[in-house]
Amino acid sequence: MAVLLSRLGAFSHRHRLPVVLVWLAVLVGGGVGAVTLSGETASSFSIPGQESTTALERIDEEFGSAAGGATARVVFASPDGGVLDPAAVQGVVGELAELPGVAAATNPFDPANPGVNSAQPTIAYSTVVFDAQRGEVPAAQQDALLAAVEEADSADLTVEVGGEAVQAPPHVGGPAEVIGVVVALVVLAVTFGSLLVAGMNLLTAVVGVGIGVMGVTIATGFTELSSTTPILAAMLGLAVGIDYALFIITRYRQELRRGSDVGTAVSTAVGTAGSAVVTAGLTVVIALAGLSIVGIPFLTQMGVAAAATIVVAVLVALTLVPAVLGFLGPRALPRSKRAVPAEVPAAPRDGGWLVRWVGAVTRHRVLSLLLAVVALGVVAIPFASLQTTLVQDPPDGSTEARAQALLAEGFGPGFNGPLVVLFEGDGAADAAQQAAGTVGDVGDVARAVPGEANADGTVATLNVIPESGPADPATEQLVGDLRAEFGDLDGIEVSVTGQTAVSVDVAQALDDALPVYLVLVVGLALVLLVLVFRSLLVPLVGVLGFLLTVGSALGATVAVFQWGWLGGLVNLEDTGPLISLAPILVIGILFGLAMDYQIFLVSRMHEAHTRGAEPLAAIRTGFRQAAPVVVAAALIMFAVFAGFVPAGEATIKMIAFALATGIVFDAFVVRMVLVPAAMALLGERAWWLPRWLGWLPRVDVEGAALDAGAAAPQDTPVGAGAR
Repeated sequence: MAVLLSRLGAFSHRHRLPVVLVWLAVLVGGGVGAVTLSGETASSFSIPGQESTTALERIDEEFGSAAGGATARVVFASPDGGVLDPAAVQGVVGELAELPGVAAATNPFDPANPGVNSAQPTIAYSTVVFDAQRGEVPAAQQDALLAAVEEADSADLTVEVGGEAVQAPPHVGGPAEVIGVVVALVVLAVTFGSLLVAGMNLLTAVVGVGIGVMGVTIATGFTELSSTTPILAAMLGLAVGIDYALFIITRYRQELRRGSDVGTAVSTAVGTAGSAVVTAGLTVVIALAGLSIVGIPFLTQMGVAAAATIVVAVLVALTLVPAVLGFLGPRALPRSKRAVPAEVPAAPRDGGWLVRWVGAVTRHRVLSLLLAVVALGVVAIPFASLQTTLVQDPPDGSTEARAQALLAEGFGPGFNGPLVVLFEGDGAADAAQQAAGTVGDVGDVARAVPGEANADGTVATLNVIPESGPADPATEQLVGDLRAEFGDLDGIEVSVTGQTAVSVDVAQALDDALPVYLVLVVGLALVLLVLVFRSLLVPLVGVLGFLLTVGSALGATVAVFQWGWLGGLVNLEDTGPLISLAPILVIGILFGLAMDYQIFLVSRMHEAHTRGAEPLAAIRTGFRQAAPVVVAAALIMFAVFAGFVPAGEATIKMIAFALATGIVFDAFVVRMVLVPAAMALLGERAWWLPRWLGWLPRVDVEGAALDAGAAAPQDTPVGAGAR
């Protein structure tokens, strides 16, 4: 692989102008396609075949789009708490019914569709039903509804709106994300000692993530994708794109300082660091694509889209980066270092803090190992109380939050999360009527109202209003209690649905898939690392470190978002269960990133050991060669992920926080303390491989097959240009 990649690097260098033009053409073409071919993203999550989703489909088939279309609730209240004026409310409702995409808007004062809280109503609501299905209301129609509500709000009438139809998809590109990119640029500038090289590194990464995200955007025109899919692809693609370019540029600068000409330095850098980039990128791709094994379509789409963006980032690092380096030439080095004689390689500095760090860790290996394990174990403790849900309260201060508060005041908290019980079979209508009188015996039920029934009475619905709110665990428990209550009706099939029930089913499916997926990625890590390092104990240390990383990252996330600790630092508006998507996505992404650091760090140790260095000397040599780049890469990833934390979208906020903290724990505790300490403790046994595994192929991530990599590791400039 190293030889093939070095040839690819040499080709990209020789044909640098065509390579750059091809990538620019792809970028422009992706932009044009994203503008002309993109479609709407979905903001709802469901799993085909689950009880709640199937019941919603049956209701839609039986009673039409008015029952199955996306809905919004426009809430009316008198500013002074007095009785509402029916004429004023009905006038607004008439305007709502004429909005684009609206199929119907109910009149709260119509006895057939009551929407008032008393005979002398102070709060009322109109249900606005769209033609589009849940999660598919176009942004233009949402904006029209919000504008109409804002216009109707006055000194005489308070009007707010909430519901699934007005939920805005997450966005990217706000000030916080820009700050993350700026921090990444600063880290690169300090690392390289050159703003020009730092800008080139960032620019190539932006090209890669731009192409990847625009590809995902184009795909929305042909298939339904979740609104979080492009955000996840952008967040992960930008982070790894910067890091992969960083690894190759750093090796290129080292080769220049050893006296190589530009062409040789480029081909060597791509053959050596590029091999590690391919291996590391492959781990991320497999981890993300592996999300498909859990059988949840929207999760599969997220994983595949993010994996495709990673593939683009790897291709950019292997082709566009060497092409741009060809234009940059010796200017990749600071001016003061370009004149270092080729026959006198720059000597490693013995006083660097990383050298002292690894010396202390390996000398006090037992203490360092225990401290790392105990510290991460303590941070992981909150993980034991993890709770997940897909139901999230709207941001404080928004019209959605005010609408929910008014509805809870007028009709009770459970009115914001109603459940629908679907009865199917002979006598379904009668069964629904009888259930309306008995379902109150089930705990947490405020009231039950018979819904619709078809002409022959074989399909009917029962609307159940819980006593607790939609995000309350008691409401989730009610879903299970209702299913148990009506599970044995003779000859009648009963299903519990509604958005809260859908959330419960999806959350349960994700929780069930989590152990399976964790076993998959842990098994993959073992196999991959055994192939790379031809060792059993090194992979075992790496995998155990990964488990500590995941536990501590999710533990910290539970402490902040579920317990509320230090919530102000992340602009947390409310505490509650974690988004159901967070744990499985965090495991998949952190797995790939943790293996990146493991490969880049330990491969240099392995290289030194295979060239004759004693185990302890190999650990220290490899560490001081690779650690400066790993530190820079971790700081960059932390900055990029942390840039998404202050945003208002709960899904992205939680995932980004878990990834940012996971990066810190993995890079600075696991890879820079636990791994060198454990390997120093194991000594020569760290590289032991049973004879019966001797047939395994050799994966040359160090580029040993290249003549340029024949120099002894101690002659290699330590972190040249990477401080």
